[in-house]
Amino acid sequence: MKALLTIGLLIISNVFMTFAWYGHLKLKEFKWFESLPLILIILMSWGIAFFEYVFQVPANRIGFRENGGPFTLLQLKVIQEVITLVVFTIFSLTVFKTETFKWNHLVGFVFLVLAVYFIFKK
Repeated sequence: MKALLTIGLLIISNVFMTFAWYGHLKLKEFKWFESLPLILIILMSWGIAFFEYVFQVPANRIGFRENGGPFTLLQLKVIQEVITLVVFTIFSLTVFKTETFKWNHLVGFVFLVLAVYFIFKK
């Protein structure tokens, strides 16, 4: 149960992170957004990133083995990186129609899945 909760919280966290880091690149297409000064865009991104931390911190605390969770620190990091890339890929393909998913991206993902396998191997 703690493993699923940890992964679920990491997914939610990464959705917020992706919007905070890259959402403003899409919003620039709107006239009202285009004229905003950079400092306001940064503050908006920080506001979104706050929610990333609202989910990320509990995910790591719940999932960390030394807090009674199922994962080591390295395992948590690798899980988080894979989730980040999956969320980012879905985001970039659905929000930015100019992006494409190519064979080399698939190969890279296969290597990431292999990284997860080896990190979890006893």
